[in-house]
Amino acid sequence: MKKILISAVAVLALSTSAIAANTQTGCGLGGDIIKNPDSAVMYSLQATTNGTSGNQTFGITSGTSGCKKAKFVMNERASEFVASNMDVLAKEIAVGHGESINTLAELLSVEDKATFASALQSNYNSIYTSQNVQMSNVLDNISTTI
Repeated sequence: MKKILISAVAVLALSTSAIAANTQTGCGLGGDIIKNPDSAVMYSLQATTNGTSGNQTFGITSGTSGCKKAKFVMNERASEFVASNMDVLAKEIAVGHGESINTLAELLSVEDKATFASALQSNYNSIYTSQNVQMSNVLDNISTTI
């Protein structure tokens, strides 16, 4: 039984290290503890620590543990707002200002509304990719282009 368990752990560690070596390990406690991983085993330990401690998500949302803080996080209220105001929002994004853009900025906790509106306007074609674009695509496009 011990041999099977050790073999399973070894396979998991090796497969994790292969992935980690290609994409790195991301931010989190593992990167804070193991500063200079110089081997696949150390990358594996970094990734395992990040995954098992559950701190990577917290780090991303708070901007700690070497993570970049997300500019904004989509929420249910923002989704409902965009779904209800697709046409008005599209027109206001095209001109670069308006009450709907300001409301969306509030819902997304964006501090600099003018920069937000300008960024939406300059990325209009990336946000509204067709006349029949769906609300979920608009939200995804806003989050990736801004």
